[in-house]
Amino acid sequence: MMAPSASEVVLDGRGMHTGCASRVVLRRSPGPARFVVDGVATQLGECVALHGERATRIRIGNAELLTVEHLFAALGALGIYESLEIEVSDVELPLLDGASHAYATALAALNIAPTSPRLRVVRDGVVEIQGSRYAFATGSARSVSVDIDFGDPRLARHAEWNGDPADFMERVASARTFAPESDVNALMEAGLASHVTKESVVVIGAHSILSSGARFTSDEPARHKLLDLIGDLYLYGGPPVGRVSAEKPGHSRTHEAMQRALAEGIVERR
Repeated sequence: MMAPSASEVVLDGRGMHTGCASRVVLRRSPGPARFVVDGVATQLGECVALHGERATRIRIGNAELLTVEHLFAALGALGIYESLEIEVSDVELPLLDGASHAYATALAALNIAPTSPRLRVVRDGVVEIQGSRYAFATGSARSVSVDIDFGDPRLARHAEWNGDPADFMERVASARTFAPESDVNALMEAGLASHVTKESVVVIGAHSILSSGARFTSDEPARHKLLDLIGDLYLYGGPPVGRVSAEKPGHSRTHEAMQRALAEGIVERR
């Protein structure tokens, strides 16, 4: 899956939603972090979020990319905003381990020096979007938390990250994608589940929770929601300096909340 060299790491897999083979090449390169799609380079700061609830979809120039949030979470947590080129071969990034650990490990192998976030909370504020609530508070350090009621007493509601890259690697990066059993059955009927490894997805059934590989813990779905939030915040130059507390976050709602927070002067880009 991973073939490192002195300056680049290659990651091969399949997209969760498309099922297509996909390759991502991460390489050290001077200047702002950027994507390369079909030979065209676009800085990450120029990417635009598009509608999508099950995954984050972005526009890069004339191209679109799907399921970028796991890579973005690793980039944001490790503080990588410069000195990186990301070459992508398909419209969807590979699922890999279903989390961010494979991406974070690959990025760590490149030994890119971290830089400061491009985003800061400049005044306390709250943004409410379709039943979701995003609270922003000023501060000198990064902190991100999620609270979500899954309607399942087996699953913990809260997860938090204190801004420390080592803490992200230890607790958050390995939190796998999860799905209700009904969604997995629908994917199978559509012929899109055969490529997904058992180790990369946690299946929440009515009577049992199915997982392979790493031991499942009750807060893993909340930690994965936290991972997704960190990744979505990266698209705007975050996670920001300050605190973001989200109740019932979702990809589309997070992007709408961030656009409003920027427009209302709650957060500012440097």
